[in-house]
Amino acid sequence: MARPAPLSGFPEWLPAQRAVEQQVIETLRRTFELHGFAGIETRSVEPMERLLSKGEIDKEVYVLRRLHADDSEPDDAAKQLGLHFDLTVPFARYVLENAGKLDFPFRRYQIQRVWRGERPQEGRYREFRQADIDVVGADTLPFHYDVEMVEVMAEAFAQLSLPALRMQVNNRKLVQGFYRGLGVEDVAPVLRAVDKLDKIGPAQVHALLTDEVGLTAQQADLCLRLATITGGDAAVVDEVRALGVTGDELEQGLHEVALLLDGVRDVPRDGFDVVADLSIARGLDYYTGTVYETKMAGFEHLGSVCSGGRYDSLASDGRTTYPGVGISFGVTRTLAPLFSRGLTATRSTPTCVLVVLVDEGSRATSRECAAALRERGIPAEVAPAAQKYGKQIRYAERRGIPFVWFPAEASADGVAAVRDIRSGEQVPADVASWTPPDDDLRPQVVQPAG
Repeated sequence: MARPAPLSGFPEWLPAQRAVEQQVIETLRRTFELHGFAGIETRSVEPMERLLSKGEIDKEVYVLRRLHADDSEPDDAAKQLGLHFDLTVPFARYVLENAGKLDFPFRRYQIQRVWRGERPQEGRYREFRQADIDVVGADTLPFHYDVEMVEVMAEAFAQLSLPALRMQVNNRKLVQGFYRGLGVEDVAPVLRAVDKLDKIGPAQVHALLTDEVGLTAQQADLCLRLATITGGDAAVVDEVRALGVTGDELEQGLHEVALLLDGVRDVPRDGFDVVADLSIARGLDYYTGTVYETKMAGFEHLGSVCSGGRYDSLASDGRTTYPGVGISFGVTRTLAPLFSRGLTATRSTPTCVLVVLVDEGSRATSRECAAALRERGIPAEVAPAAQKYGKQIRYAERRGIPFVWFPAEASADGVAAVRDIRSGEQVPADVASWTPPDDDLRPQVVQPAG
């Protein structure tokens, strides 16, 4: 049988890489829970009509269909199912279905796989893992939660072994109000065109705005001038006003951008920066206020690795509207390029101690030693076979296991001992009290060279 070829766009990690991913997920989970976010998991599929109602995503949705489905069955969107392309749309449905059982404002985190039918490339995958946090209110949601999204992610990033991150923030009210102040009635195509600025450049965006959207050259010029404004403080507000466009919606957006920048002044800045970038719009239609995008130093070509925003009307049951704000960290998008450049773990197994086997008759004794270590939180396993001790030690070396345990029966003086096989140092040890160094207890993240 020929060796199977990997499926493009569906990454699978080696054990050491998976150990890094698990540490990242655990750090995120711990940080989210420290801030009071409750963990949930939603189903993988949603009705197509719900998935297709939330923006320009229709070409990327995977349709779910039985292999032997009856061709005579109705094929309308109301009955079709698709794999979710993000975690926000299923979360909105979850809130509507469970509103009577939830306390608002409801704080949730969700770490799950999602699927998109994109062209596979670095930073773009067909199956990948995301980590989301959202706060949803009933009818109203104060603006301070927009600031909290930044604070929580900054705290999480400070604990992760990542390159420097730069979060760019904007506000849909600001850009929509600006476009309407120019006399543009349908702002959605303008938003989508400007959102492509990083990908196709200002000249092509200008052409899109004039040739396809129907703006005048002067309107397109002002849209692009707005998109060039960036800064880390409220001076960006003055730059926008200097363009001479006015309007109530624009003023509300300017006010919220200023509030956000002021609110994050005390956020830890070591390796993490927050700036207003008025070219950021986000392509999905459900955003209504603050939007976030985050670039990773040296990997700007990947696009945003952490994005989201405010959505004031994504979920409504006709009586109550559930506004929310959320942010999503692309676990796979962030880690995959780092793995390809050498990010890994110190070992590919969680095992910290290998208990040697004197002979098959003493396997029960070795298992008792391993069990005693595990009871104290030390990952341990028994050697697979009663080979010469040198072979058992080499087995540990190949696996990256740092310590080998010799039960009393394996020692000439009848005293149990543990050996650090990296240094060769061997010392007497008591299974009830010996503890490895903290850095050896679990696999540690190893940064790529250079």
